[in-house]
Amino acid sequence: MYNVKSMKADEFIDDGEILATLKYAQENKDNRELIESIIEKAEDCKGLSHREASVLLACENEELNEKMYALAKKIKQRIYGNRIVFFAPLYLSNYCINSCVYCPYHVKNKTICRKKLTQDEIKAETIALQDMGHKRLALEAGEDPINNPLEYILECIDTIYSIKHKNGAIRRVNVNIAATTVENYKKLKDAGIGTYILFQETYNRKNYEELHPAGPKSDYEYHTEAHDRAMQGGIDDVGLGVLFGLGTYAYELCGLLMHAEHLEAVFGVGPHTISVPRICPAEDIDVNDFSNALPDKIWQKLVAIIRIAVPYTGMIVSTRENEENRRIALELGISQISGASKTSVGGYANPDDETENTAQFDRSDTRTLDEVADWLIRMGYIPSFCTACYREGRTGDRFMSLAKSGAIGNCCQPNALMTLKEYLIDYASETTRKHGEELIEKELLNIPNEKVRQITIDNLKKIENDERDFRF
Repeated sequence: MYNVKSMKADEFIDDGEILATLKYAQENKDNRELIESIIEKAEDCKGLSHREASVLLACENEELNEKMYALAKKIKQRIYGNRIVFFAPLYLSNYCINSCVYCPYHVKNKTICRKKLTQDEIKAETIALQDMGHKRLALEAGEDPINNPLEYILECIDTIYSIKHKNGAIRRVNVNIAATTVENYKKLKDAGIGTYILFQETYNRKNYEELHPAGPKSDYEYHTEAHDRAMQGGIDDVGLGVLFGLGTYAYELCGLLMHAEHLEAVFGVGPHTISVPRICPAEDIDVNDFSNALPDKIWQKLVAIIRIAVPYTGMIVSTRENEENRRIALELGISQISGASKTSVGGYANPDDETENTAQFDRSDTRTLDEVADWLIRMGYIPSFCTACYREGRTGDRFMSLAKSGAIGNCCQPNALMTLKEYLIDYASETTRKHGEELIEKELLNIPNEKVRQITIDNLKKIENDERDFRF
């Protein structure tokens, strides 16, 4: 029985409701009047229900699809402007006791090299990331209570925050680790994490259980209810995601949006981020084994519809996608991207050491952070290394209320420019610096509040004089 406020996974992600929604969407995929009314409703930036979004996804009319894409671009610009936040994943350990058939870390894979970083190696990785210019990390680790206990994760977080190299500092650590207890989420909160990220992989329970035949992750309820426990543990910024290609994309979109609606209904705030990864090649993993692999056009439409349906949620795309797909996704709704990512354990400090074979997946975008930053700048985007909202307590419902009122722009625009200025001075190539300085001069004029603009100008001058870490 579907119940958005239930704390039971099978009730807030109800299979019957999803199937009924998909049937309704197919019945109305040619209903122009209904589709246009849904698009018109979405223009108010108040979001859509899972059923309304599913109708848009089912629509095959290219004229109406183009209207959806145009609206997604409009909403993205209205809420996020042209700011794109950078982050990097940091893989701590690929030891894992699960049997996920789509992941090369699965316990039965005997060809992958198992590795766990020591604290000294984490220091080296952190310095390497700081020397690129990164300020925000997403920690990744397999599930293994012996090799990767929570105490190890907490120690890694402390180590990362303690490292200050030249002008570098990791200002916010987000965490993507296995589902755990309320008490452990409290410990992560106390350690100063930003967002807790956990991908559902697939919302189809039958499919989920087939893909996770053994290990603690095979418990569908415990995994699906993890974000609730994280919220109960005090983490008010959580991230959702599915691995598109494991199940049918229409089912996954519906389940994903039902999960977002559940968090909103129970905790008063939806997901802080939604990620949209697709299955891609990896050691011991062949994408041809998965019959639901997504074509680019469908993936791009999913990005647009998620942006329309949950307008105030940050959207993330990784280096799984190539440059062209990332470019299109940025237009349609993505607000955060990874840059110069390594998906191997220890890959930043030892980038040439590919022989150990510790990577989770193959990257499609292998450009340096400077190349990606310059690419963004030349397209008119502001590469942002901002972490101010986390550090100023603008999280959860406090962030969402500012975002929905539009007031967050008075913080985000200047913070993006100031962190970009730091990057340009400390890390950028001469070409990127030139393009970035020109962008900053142009974008200063787009700060609406004159007082905020003047403070930003003053702080930019201070940054030139080697002062750092200003924020609104």
